[in-house]
Amino acid sequence: MLKGMRKFFSSFFKTKHLPKKNDQHPMKKYLVVGLGNIGEKYTETRHNVGFKVLDALAKEQGFSFATEKLGSIGSFRIKGRTVICLKPSTYMNLSGKALKYWMEKEKIPLENVLVITDDINLPFGTLRIKGKGSDGGHNGLKDIQEFLNTSQYHRLRLGVGSDFSKGRQVDYVLGEWSEEELKVLDERLERVGKSIVSFILAGPKETMNTYNNT
Repeated sequence: MLKGMRKFFSSFFKTKHLPKKNDQHPMKKYLVVGLGNIGEKYTETRHNVGFKVLDALAKEQGFSFATEKLGSIGSFRIKGRTVICLKPSTYMNLSGKALKYWMEKEKIPLENVLVITDDINLPFGTLRIKGKGSDGGHNGLKDIQEFLNTSQYHRLRLGVGSDFSKGRQVDYVLGEWSEEELKVLDERLERVGKSIVSFILAGPKETMNTYNNT
């Protein structure tokens, strides 16, 4: 009888009261999504700045990407938080499908999601973080809004300027960086990386105050 009681209590505490080492509260997990198009011909285009930001962040934080369902996935940990970075492979116009899949798979709350994209309405290199807003005519953001059924998610826009003539918007965003832009692009990408870390550690409000329009 004593042996049976020992077995019962041993099983009880192992299965119900001792936390698993790998358990992590969902509020400690973040999803950072860089928007872009897959394929070599898009790599150096302005529309792919979301991918470029995450590549720079991976270099800074020392992680790499692997091909997973609906995108390339990489992750790093910082001060007790896990940051999952996603480069969707669904092409820009279907970005929402990949974002929602990984958000649900990793059980990440909406307030811990940050989407990085290009913006022709901002001067080149300018950062702007918002917690809600319209898609602004951006097809990637439009698809995300439709999949999430809300426009209240954090997005970080990096300005690519609007140096194009009427009717040439598509050619401009799908065009490659100019020589002048390339001279300062790395510094701008580094600053975006710092703003991402700030979003995770300090929160969106302080990050907006520090980095918006810089």
